[in-house]
Amino acid sequence: MKAPVEIGEILAGKYRVERLLGVGGMGVVVAATHLATGQLCAIKFMLPRFTGDARAVERFLQEARAASKLDSVHVAKVYDVGRLENGAPYIVMEYLEGVDLRQLLRQRGALPVGEVARYLMDVCEALAEAHALGIVHRDLKPGNLFLTRLADGSPCVKVLDFGISKQLHSELDPEMTNTSAMLGSPTYASPEQLRSAKSVDARTDIWSLGVILFRLVTGRAPFKAETPADLVAKVLTSEA
Repeated sequence: MKAPVEIGEILAGKYRVERLLGVGGMGVVVAATHLATGQLCAIKFMLPRFTGDARAVERFLQEARAASKLDSVHVAKVYDVGRLENGAPYIVMEYLEGVDLRQLLRQRGALPVGEVARYLMDVCEALAEAHALGIVHRDLKPGNLFLTRLADGSPCVKVLDFGISKQLHSELDPEMTNTSAMLGSPTYASPEQLRSAKSVDARTDIWSLGVILFRLVTGRAPFKAETPADLVAKVLTSEA
């Protein structure tokens, strides 16, 4: 399959692509240099074939709106939002070096309790600010928690991907949250989120954080299941 972007390509007339960081089902993330400032950043943009889906575009841009409201060092910063020449929306974020906690778990297995506590305290700080502003993440999982280092070398976890976040009391189309595409990751989703993603509040993130804690400390998920349907049934009806 042809790469959706070429090294050296100029995006939005001002960002030069340095390398491909990842390709998902609907989007691409690249490392790029701002031509005027020389700053290295990460650009996330939607694949052109999905730009005709108004709801998908709105969900994509919702990530930028949510993250831009947060000042915490534990949330990936958003620098710019716009559309490429082909109409695809893009988000320019701070470039991070490190690994997400899913990768860390694969590399090392179960982590020491003290180390996990330090990482999740960072997540709690980010969530405290988000929840105070009425923003519920709704897709917390190890893959959305990125471990990097601050200028002094100390570890720092940053929360990524507010793409399916819910803003309480917002004027967004209520149908936006009434679809399985907005459900999040079933392994980490709370029972109330599995029943109705549109009606959850900040407590759903707390549930997800508890599941993440369990996974990082034990190396396994609290609920074992052969199929997504079986997993949902166990979360709704049984104890871990």
